[in-house]
Amino acid sequence: MSDLIVVAFDELDDARTAMGRLRALEREGQVQFEDTALVERTLEGEIHVRNELSGATETGAAIGALVGAVVTFFFPVVGIVVGAAGGAAVGSLFKTGVESSFVDEVKQRLSPGRSALFLVVRRASTDAVIAALEPFKGAVIQSTLPPDAEDELRRVLAL
Repeated sequence: MSDLIVVAFDELDDARTAMGRLRALEREGQVQFEDTALVERTLEGEIHVRNELSGATETGAAIGALVGAVVTFFFPVVGIVVGAAGGAAVGSLFKTGVESSFVDEVKQRLSPGRSALFLVVRRASTDAVIAALEPFKGAVIQSTLPPDAEDELRRVLAL
């Protein structure tokens, strides 16, 4: 089962910088994400949302490509259409990732000059994730981490 972690940062660039640190952990095999999203509200109040591909989208695209390749071999034009439709259908069957309505709710509550990071974590070294977020100031908005890990994350972000 995946964990959801949503953190609002005090500084505009912190979500992007924190995501970079977490992607380094991902390359090292210490964390695996199902989905991520960044929200930034500029000092002028403009909101920028950056959603990254979820595992469901990637799975759907891979299955769609495979189906498309097989069908294209026999029926070239139909294969392209079937592959695209099949990939979209498979991706939509998986109910994973960050709900867009929740992202919308958080972005409306975010003060100018702040940012937020949404993480759906499939597998992780919780200690490594907390250590990666420790240099930043912010607050946990929502988490499905075990209570002791969530308390530690709240503590390091408040320092």
